Amino acid sequence: MALVRFPDGTCVQAVGIDDRDPDNPDRDFGLYFDPLWRPTWPAEVVDWGGFGVPVDPARAAVQICDAFARAKRGERVEIGCLGGLGRTGTALACMAILAGVAPQDAVAWVRAHYHPLAVDTATQEEWVFWFASHCGRTP
Repeated sequence: MALVRFPDGTCVQAVGIDDRDPDNPDRDFGLYFDPLWRPTWPAEVVDWGGFGVPVDPARAAVQICDAFARAKRGERVEIGCLGGLGRTGTALACMAILAGVAPQDAVAWVRAHYHPLAVDTATQEEWVFWFASHCGRTP
């Protein structure tokens, strides 16, 4: 489990499924990237297979933007996939863009500030650029 603080001060908790705590009192909302999460707390689960990109990219972009907006308002947001690196890292890179990191620097920022192995595949890296373009965050 890791608290990620973005350059604009917004924070989210990133976690792999093995580190989840169903009774975590420090969570207001969760955004998860694997159906194995089965949250019983306020949350959404994105249809997103391991090592890939979301099945519905536009819907996933909205979900990531909404989760980031919650965190920016001060809600305690938790995000996670199975291992907490690939899909979670990709979502963190998208959130970094929302926090002001340039799209071309977002994956490197997440690797430097969260985990050096974050974002598993080139396809996921490309999806970060798609997200930036889709959300109007291109330089």
